[in-house]
Amino acid sequence: MTANTGRAVRPRGPSGGSESVLDKAVLEFNARGYDATSMEDLSRAVGITKSSFYHHFAGKEALLRAALERALDGLFSALDEPPGAEPPTGPSDRLRRIVTRQVRVLMDELPYVTLLLRVRGNTETERWALERRREYDGQIAALVQAAADAGEIREGVDPVLAARLLSGLVNSVAEWYRPGRRGMSGLPEDVARAAVEGILPAGP
Repeated sequence: MTANTGRAVRPRGPSGGSESVLDKAVLEFNARGYDATSMEDLSRAVGITKSSFYHHFAGKEALLRAALERALDGLFSALDEPPGAEPPTGPSDRLRRIVTRQVRVLMDELPYVTLLLRVRGNTETERWALERRREYDGQIAALVQAAADAGEIREGVDPVLAARLLSGLVNSVAEWYRPGRRGMSGLPEDVARAAVEGILPAGP
């Protein structure tokens, strides 16, 4: 499953810069698109020469790999219960907790998750990332099915459709969430509540 694209050297950050090389490269990828971003663009954005850039990363795809690994590591961490946490009471409770943590990861790692969501499979690294995303989505779909089997999903709701809608709901947060907005501290819980309980009241 691992792409042979050259392992990234741990970023050391440009002299005098407050952001890491990887942070600035991800912003550039998101602004220009990965395919359209050249090493010259990256060097200019980071503020170092092109030759100096290779002291940090083996190349552009190694940068992409490191960025996508960071996003995926965050998403997969949402599947794990924190040490000492009370065990979930059932599949829907576990699903609610995962959605809460997933939104929190998205908020904390917004540029990285945004890049992951724009991957289209044009390179070996992108295909690897898509496979990892399918693995993650598969675990969520299995949990939705378990909730359905336990009678914790409304009758008549297709679990496959529910899993896809849930994924779309969470991922859509990346399109409009911006750090620093007021009233966003409870966003992870609000999204999880909307996902699990619904938004509109039941009809008569």
